[in-house]
Amino acid sequence: MKKLLLLALLTIVSGAQTLTVQECVEQTLANHPDIKIFMLKVAQSEESYNISRSEYLPQVSLLGEYNPQRTYVLQQGGQFSTIDDDGWSIGAMLKQKIWDFSKTASQIAASRIEQEITELSLEDAKAVMAYKIKSLYALMALQHEAINVRRQDMEAKKALYTQALGLEKQGLKTKADVARFNAAFYLAKENLKLTQASFDKSRSTMALYTDTPIQRDVKLDTRAFKHGDINLKNKYTLKNQALQNNSQLKMASKSIDKSKKIHDAAKASHYGSVDAVASHTQTDMLNRYDTSVIGITLNVPLYSGGRLSAEEQRMQIETYVAQEQLASKAIALEEELENLFLDLESYNESTKAKKAQLISAKETQKAVNARYKEGLSTYVEVLDAAAFLLEAELGLLEIKYKQYIAFSRIDYLTGK
Repeated sequence: MKKLLLLALLTIVSGAQTLTVQECVEQTLANHPDIKIFMLKVAQSEESYNISRSEYLPQVSLLGEYNPQRTYVLQQGGQFSTIDDDGWSIGAMLKQKIWDFSKTASQIAASRIEQEITELSLEDAKAVMAYKIKSLYALMALQHEAINVRRQDMEAKKALYTQALGLEKQGLKTKADVARFNAAFYLAKENLKLTQASFDKSRSTMALYTDTPIQRDVKLDTRAFKHGDINLKNKYTLKNQALQNNSQLKMASKSIDKSKKIHDAAKASHYGSVDAVASHTQTDMLNRYDTSVIGITLNVPLYSGGRLSAEEQRMQIETYVAQEQLASKAIALEEELENLFLDLESYNESTKAKKAQLISAKETQKAVNARYKEGLSTYVEVLDAAAFLLEAELGLLEIKYKQYIAFSRIDYLTGK
């Protein structure tokens, strides 16, 4: 019988679900529709690049025509006569661009840069999603720890209520003590339920993102809250890393290059193009004959109603806009990093304060509870000490969570 119980216990323990932040990130990146959309956009940009590159390749067309009935007009001896007969022609045409003043080359380069921007946007989407999942995982870990703290608080209030009942029967405490501890117990129980509900919401959201069922008793890696400190020297290093590696800045810089290439193509449109043309056609219309053409065509736009000039000016302005957007993003990046550094400095001080508060709260509660048993303190003091301890424990958890979110955000901004 003991062996069966031990086996059942081992089965239950081994069946507990364990979830790490890395697993959540990997499963989300593999299953989330937003990531798949960006992957499809990358494939789409590759095809767009292939389309633009084909402009420099030979264009071969097959031409064919058949007329079951066609009226031919002939002149014989000053007289015109008509003949109804069928007719057909078949041939092939080859067109090869020779030179268009780098218009096509600029368009191909712009398409290639657009492909690179799309690839960067995919990497950025993955990084944003990873940051979001890490934040959600940290929130779940925070709520999981908060549930334990709330449960301990509820059990402590229940013990105080039970103790007050016993002391009230002995005539050492009043009904007011019993009623107040009973109310405190139910309030702690309610807060525990609310915290559990918040955890269930986060757990449900994580299950949707990862496309994986997550049990209520899931084991989370609380090491997610562990991190190092950022000193003043690291701050400047991180700023430089962000300015060099941030995906948003990279995309903005690529957008400038793309706008310049499109602007170059718009300027080249004024000069037209030179193309090589070759064709061979076989025709049977009353008479059968072949036609072959080999030559060069020149196409120069003389007047387009101002369209070409307007397009050139538009793309020049677009380049200026892209440059200002890059500068704006760089300022916003530095501003956010500076705010995160300031937040982390304040969190470090808050952590020290909360740890000191926690030590003080534990000692205070221990002393007040002992004095209460001896009738030297009131239930109000006991509950105040319990509330002080609860505030310290939850406050320390919240600070750890905020620190982790700040570090995760810095990782994203610096391109890690």
